[in-house]
Amino acid sequence: MPTLVLRFPGGLYHATPSGHHVNEGIVEWPPSPWRLTRALLACGYTTQRWDEVPPVGRRLFEALSGCLPEYRLPPAALGHSRHYMPTAVLEKGREKTTLVLDTFADVGDGQLWVRWPVALDDEASALFTTLVEHLGYLGRSESWVIGRTVAADTPLPDQGRAFPHLDGERPARGFEQLTLTAPEDPSLYAGWRKQEVEGAMEAAAAPTEAMGKAPSKAALKKKQQQIEESYPLDVLACLQCDTSWWKQRKWSQAPGSRRVLYWREAGALEVGPASAPKRPGPAPIECMLFALTTPSGARSALPTTARTLPQAELLHKALVSKLGFGEGTQCPELTGRSEDGAPLKGHRHAHVLPIDLDDDGHLDHIVLYVPQKLGALAQHAARSVKRTYTKGGVGELQVALAGQGALSDLRSLPGVLGDSIGRLLGPSREWRSATPFVVPRHLKKRGANTLEGQVNAELAARGLPAAAVEVLPWNGDTAPLRHFVRRRGDRAPQPVLDAAFVLRLSFEEPVAGPICLGYASHFGLGRFEVATAE
Repeated sequence: MPTLVLRFPGGLYHATPSGHHVNEGIVEWPPSPWRLTRALLACGYTTQRWDEVPPVGRRLFEALSGCLPEYRLPPAALGHSRHYMPTAVLEKGREKTTLVLDTFADVGDGQLWVRWPVALDDEASALFTTLVEHLGYLGRSESWVIGRTVAADTPLPDQGRAFPHLDGERPARGFEQLTLTAPEDPSLYAGWRKQEVEGAMEAAAAPTEAMGKAPSKAALKKKQQQIEESYPLDVLACLQCDTSWWKQRKWSQAPGSRRVLYWREAGALEVGPASAPKRPGPAPIECMLFALTTPSGARSALPTTARTLPQAELLHKALVSKLGFGEGTQCPELTGRSEDGAPLKGHRHAHVLPIDLDDDGHLDHIVLYVPQKLGALAQHAARSVKRTYTKGGVGELQVALAGQGALSDLRSLPGVLGDSIGRLLGPSREWRSATPFVVPRHLKKRGANTLEGQVNAELAARGLPAAAVEVLPWNGDTAPLRHFVRRRGDRAPQPVLDAAFVLRLSFEEPVAGPICLGYASHFGLGRFEVATAE
């Protein structure tokens, strides 16, 4: 049994029932079988480039026309908007307007199910699926739809039932009756048309009282041709007649259509306030790259690399301040705390990593890296940050989003930028301190809290393999790391040992970064980069 499921991306369904004026404020809910069948037929012409309906299409539409479908309706509210349309007529120097009501069903994110109780062959079933998936709108053009088909044995939802009336049967309380328009059964239409055309032909050939004689052969032939054209050949031809065609020929309703009674659950279309459709939020992302500039554009006025820790803290405060506009909205990936205020474990939350991509000794970018990924709220907060500051600097620093996505997206950046980011991300077997490592616990000469023990414990906490640890001596290359700020703000935990170490880590297999270990590793300290060959 062919079954389609329609979703309305705009959240609204606009359609006026056949025989009613738009300003009556009535919505055809559910969409009538006549409307659905015509929509699929039109989709064949527009998306499948039909010049005429192919044989498989004829089989499909005759099958759909020969039975009445069953529906499952999403909850919907009745609403309308008012438009004063210009009439191109001037009156007292002003153009006259006319009021037009646009009535709609607000269905939100709900889905409409329709199932026809008929069997289709494989070709017709495949064509049905193609047409449903290419359907762009249903009803008026602003009623956008996204369609899909489901298997015949898929159970329909329990709520929102709407089904055709059967003589002698009446549903239980809680249902209301309505009239819909449906295609006529093809076999019944063929018999009816034959009878109507033959009767009209006989009447045309009979002598008229006014003339007192039978019409001439030419007049009779013309009249018979008009009669033939006034009755579409079959139901498929009826479905393709537009409103102006059948109104010009004095039809009271579309030829090949019939009025059918349906039952639907009471309250299926309530009068109520329209709800704004829920728009899908941005997909979670792993990292964001920010560029730092000064108002003057002077790169020498940017903070030095020694200020990595305080600059990371300042940006983190700015990020958190944008969450819920100061209302304390929960965002564990940025705050590092659960809903009950407990610190998160596993280092899956935000790492704010200031970096110097052009190697001039000044911080010019900041990487916001979140292993558990940034949700919609965190992304909105990050995009809202436009400035940060530096203690003792020339003023505010401008912050601009330079890129976002997965770590692999950063690795693929072209040129020098990609090369510099590559030192942060790896992969590599050899890594070297880019910012000083500060031990998270008291240092011991032996046991688990030796320098090597603490480094490997930090690696294990981040799901990384153990490494051989080498302490590099202070020399011309490592001396700048000795002057890094190593203490956080007054209210934050302070290091148990205010000492800097420059390390070299050697792994048995290549490891991907970022690698950030030790005290304040979420704020730029203890960051490693791929070691260059010596």
